[in-house]
Amino acid sequence: MRNYIVLTAILLSITACGDTWGQRAVTGGGIGAASGAVLGAATGFNPLLGAVVGGAAGAGIGAATTPRR
Repeated sequence: MRNYIVLTAILLSITACGDTWGQRAVTGGGIGAASGAVLGAATGFNPLLGAVVGGAAGAGIGAATTPRR
């Protein structure tokens, strides 16, 4: 279980990749959905629910961030 927590932290740290607000929201949603599905399947929960929750969280985090320049 500890490995999944570390994997989640790594994936969430790269959530907001992109130059514009829209790019960051889309990439965040994609990475969040993928990691949520993997974690949902690995922990015995519903992978679809994990993808939905992870995608929503990733898109929100991606949209809320600003690019570093």
